[in-house]
Amino acid sequence: MDVTEKQTGKVYLVGAGPGDPGLITVKGKACLSRADVVIYDYLANPVFLDWAPKGAEIIYVGKKGGAHTMSQEAINRLIAGHAAQGKMVVRLKGGDPFIFGRGGEEAEELIKCGVAFEVVPGVTSAVSVPAYAGIPLTHRDHTATVAFITGHEDPLKGQSTVAWDRLTTGAGTLVFLMGVGNLPEIAERLIANGRSEDTPVAVIRRGTLSDQQTVVGDLGNIARRVRENQIHPPAIIVVGEVVRLRSALNWFETKPLFGKRIVVTRARAQASEFVQALSLMGAQCIEFPTIQVIPPETWDPVDRAIRNLETYEWLLFTSVNGVIFFLDRLWAAGKDIRDLKGLRIGAIGPKTAGEWERLGIKVDLMPDEYRAEAVVEAFREAGIHRTKILIPRAAKAREILPRALREMGAEVQVVPVYRTTRPDHNTPMVKTLLQSGKVDMVTFTSSSTVTHFVGMFEDGKEDLHEWMKGVAVACIGPITAKTARDKGLSVTVIPKTYTIEALTQSVVDYFSPDA
Repeated sequence: MDVTEKQTGKVYLVGAGPGDPGLITVKGKACLSRADVVIYDYLANPVFLDWAPKGAEIIYVGKKGGAHTMSQEAINRLIAGHAAQGKMVVRLKGGDPFIFGRGGEEAEELIKCGVAFEVVPGVTSAVSVPAYAGIPLTHRDHTATVAFITGHEDPLKGQSTVAWDRLTTGAGTLVFLMGVGNLPEIAERLIANGRSEDTPVAVIRRGTLSDQQTVVGDLGNIARRVRENQIHPPAIIVVGEVVRLRSALNWFETKPLFGKRIVVTRARAQASEFVQALSLMGAQCIEFPTIQVIPPETWDPVDRAIRNLETYEWLLFTSVNGVIFFLDRLWAAGKDIRDLKGLRIGAIGPKTAGEWERLGIKVDLMPDEYRAEAVVEAFREAGIHRTKILIPRAAKAREILPRALREMGAEVQVVPVYRTTRPDHNTPMVKTLLQSGKVDMVTFTSSSTVTHFVGMFEDGKEDLHEWMKGVAVACIGPITAKTARDKGLSVTVIPKTYTIEALTQSVVDYFSPDA
């Protein structure tokens, strides 16, 4: 935020796009990251709100299904009022603010109030939703013209301002927004003004999201087909010959995990890679972090070990978090990786090793199988005797690794560099989804995620086990799977290699029709 913005306040009218969070613009996301206040409409994807700074004021003013939280005039005053207090305000609207988004009215009000503003265009659903349904709005073999029409005109206008007689034959492709409730009337008007009953029509609900639904018919039967398939708003209506191309160009709804709702329990800081991988395959990911990674209760054991680094021969890491927290503490002590000279480094798997390789350091030991037992075997093959090993790890972890190394003659010191706790957030959303049978799979990437997941439903364990009967459970490896089974969960997916990539592929394979 520049100095002028801070002194006088400013409003950004930002289009959030149609729902897929990847479709918001770079500038739109940047505005959100700097906002003092976010005033938002009903959004197809609330993840956008997570991008606002901690402490930003978040205000919902949406209109959905006829239910209005406040009038447009009150919204206008609210936006201008916050900006007048010297705040940077993001007015976040689905789609594009200037396409049936009333952004023009809000901009006019800001001008009257002398408030500075900018418009950040969004990817409009009028274009993006048909694209996600495999329907190009223009095509050289079909049409060179397209028109966007509101399917829900202001009821106070008295009569329609849509020139149906000209529109019907004046544009090859017609796209109606917010028109599902008026679909029978729209079809009748188009037929009455010259469009054939055989004209192809597609109605696309919740476009660009993993629960997108598409119903195809023609002007003569589309209203009935939509009613039979129980298609409700929000939806886009596409009329024209280009709809016929969907059968060949339908790329989104054919993704291997399309329509699958998957709960990801990994800590939020580590979940992004997994969520992105599943989302790219078409899944709808419900982020429900059951663990939070925080510093240990005391740094004293770590600090003592860092002061005496020269007395160790090996540093052994069992997780990425162990590497990150250890290095942070190393730097806090005024040291850096040069102070690790002469130490050999072991890692339990490729992700942990990758944290070192990112710094230009190759690990000296990494087992073929990514669990503690394999690390022990690798050290056994190396023939260690009286070797001094430092293991920076979680405060609570399996003792098999240090115990086995000690039995082999090594001198092992374990220091906690982080601990995991249960996040302080409510579980009603996931509980509701499980109760209603709307979760296809729950994924676990450590024993801690399992233990905390079950613990978050402590008041209804019996209910949880009942809800989970129809839900697939995917675990990253056998140790996590054992914990899940011990907690009464039925495990259905365990990859042969204990990595996020392998887990993702195993989830895809599980839901494959050929599996």
